[in-house]
Amino acid sequence: MPFPQFISLDGIDGVGKSTQIQLLTQRLTEAGQDVLVVRDPGSTEIGQKLRALLLDSDLHMNRLTEAMLFMASRTEMIESILRPALAAGKTVISDRFLLANVVYQSTGDLRPGSKPTVAPETLWQMGRIACGGLSPDLTLVLDMPAEVSLKRLDGPADRMEARGTDYMNAVRNAFLAQLPHTGGRGVVIDADDTPEGVAERIWTAVHGS
Repeated sequence: MPFPQFISLDGIDGVGKSTQIQLLTQRLTEAGQDVLVVRDPGSTEIGQKLRALLLDSDLHMNRLTEAMLFMASRTEMIESILRPALAAGKTVISDRFLLANVVYQSTGDLRPGSKPTVAPETLWQMGRIACGGLSPDLTLVLDMPAEVSLKRLDGPADRMEARGTDYMNAVRNAFLAQLPHTGGRGVVIDADDTPEGVAERIWTAVHGS
């Protein structure tokens, strides 16, 4: 059975996406695949600037504004990097994709003065326009309680992480609820294990697609 060509890994911060992307890239390469790894938001010059604006600044913005900036970054990445790579036969692994955009902008922040959320249905509609119909063949959600994942994080919290544990647990539940709408196959991976154990679950999901 052929491998999925476009794979997205997602989940709340601290679940080990970076480690698992590295391990999956190595395994797919050893299996003869030409692998390209991208980060959403990021990967392009425009994406890097928008990432800094969205995640590493103290700017306060409306959730719809936030969502549209994420969408703009993703559109640039798709048109300048993803489509050419897929057309060339590469296997693409994306660190987050549209699912994360839907989840984070539709999940309520419980802190006083927080901005109104955007309905998931609106975000999916916006995203499918921004993505030009492109969706991952396989989306893997690495799952664990926020209390566990946040303890794994190093450095200062970004704008999303700073919203607190209750918010991150709500985000975790939203990932599970929205996963069926990604447009491809979705698999939940128990990430509360050793890196090797999680990698084996991921490989089973990828190899069995």
